[in-house]
Amino acid sequence: MPLWVFFLMILTFSSGSHCSSPSPTLRMPRYAQKVFADSLREILNQLFAYKRLQNVSSRQQGKRNQEQGAKAWLDRQRDSMWEDQKQLALESILVALPRKHSRNSRG
Repeated sequence: MPLWVFFLMILTFSSGSHCSSPSPTLRMPRYAQKVFADSLREILNQLFAYKRLQNVSSRQQGKRNQEQGAKAWLDRQRDSMWEDQKQLALESILVALPRKHSRNSRG
């Protein structure tokens, strides 16, 4: 038998065992691991997106609450100033009223 035929036979037999795809018993755990890893990655991405959305919406709500709080504070300040002005006006009228009454009764 020529030497090249011998090498060809060795390559043919050895390539059948080494170059073929892994046996089904080895493929199934790898496939299951890939499915698990892909599913886990998808769930983690969804969780990250949910938390991100929650952060954005809470920031917007916080800004709205802050704006409403500032508006309410300004409204209270304005109302307080208005009440103070009304009270001062009423006090000045009440102080001036007896003076006018006493002047009118004398004169």
